[in-house]
Amino acid sequence: MVRFGHKNKKMKSICILGVFVADLCFVGEKIPSEGQTVLGKKHIVGPGGKGSNQAIAAARLNGDVSFITKVGKDSHAEMAFNLYKKSGVKTHSIIHDENLFTGVAGIMIDKEGKNAINIVSGAAEHLVAEDIDNQIETIKNSDIFLTQMETPDAVTIYALKKANEQKCITILNPAPARKIDENNFQLIDFFTPNETEAEFYLNKKIETNEDIKLAANDLLRKGIKNVVITLGHKGIYFANKKQKFFLEAFKLERPVVDTTGAGDAFNGALAVGLANDLEIKEALIFANKVAGISTTKLGAAASMPFSEEIVDN
Repeated sequence: MVRFGHKNKKMKSICILGVFVADLCFVGEKIPSEGQTVLGKKHIVGPGGKGSNQAIAAARLNGDVSFITKVGKDSHAEMAFNLYKKSGVKTHSIIHDENLFTGVAGIMIDKEGKNAINIVSGAAEHLVAEDIDNQIETIKNSDIFLTQMETPDAVTIYALKKANEQKCITILNPAPARKIDENNFQLIDFFTPNETEAEFYLNKKIETNEDIKLAANDLLRKGIKNVVITLGHKGIYFANKKQKFFLEAFKLERPVVDTTGAGDAFNGALAVGLANDLEIKEALIFANKVAGISTTKLGAAASMPFSEEIVDN
């Protein structure tokens, strides 16, 4: 069992670039198809956004986390700051812009916990390279840099380059999947797509275990150092030049109710595992466990487990 994350234990620091949005969750029997209206059973308003969820996940596991984003000056931003204060996320690199609105996401969740999401990034959509330069000290003072593809593409790549220059371990969670110039894959130490996202970057279907292995090899050939393909309830596949292996999903004692934040829980936990100098396989086992536990609770940020829950399960 992995045990770490005490506040008095010195660990490597984590910087996360991403988006905060207010999640508007609608829970019903099914996700409506085009033109269809479905009567829902529950409506939840809460904090979300991949970068924000990952920052909360890492902080709740006692990671030393700074978050870079841009928000408006509105009630949704207040929701974010209240949560960051409770979770321990450092907010000195969050940019306020009173002329912009904080992002929102509409999330449809069916009775099995599957979801469909539409995101309007709001203020974070207006992040520019200058914003990264203005927060360069945060990146410089961090050991691990984690980001996704919800911020503008040019900003995401620019930040990865800056993190690379500062010798940070870089993690890119390519969600949602968007085009990356072939020359920029070498900036990535850990690449964490799911099967669908991996298909996007390779332009081919991934259906069997052999397909997964070949896909990881193809991604490594692009210059990525470590590939982690997340497989939902089937677990993950890891590959680098030295080792390759499947890991089964964490076996849950409670039923799955919502998979919305599982990928974010995984990435935040992976950053914490690496920050604690765990061997890669140990860090992945830990991240798998955190992601699994997150699916037993409703919501995105609300489902991110605390360190005590990981030890107890």
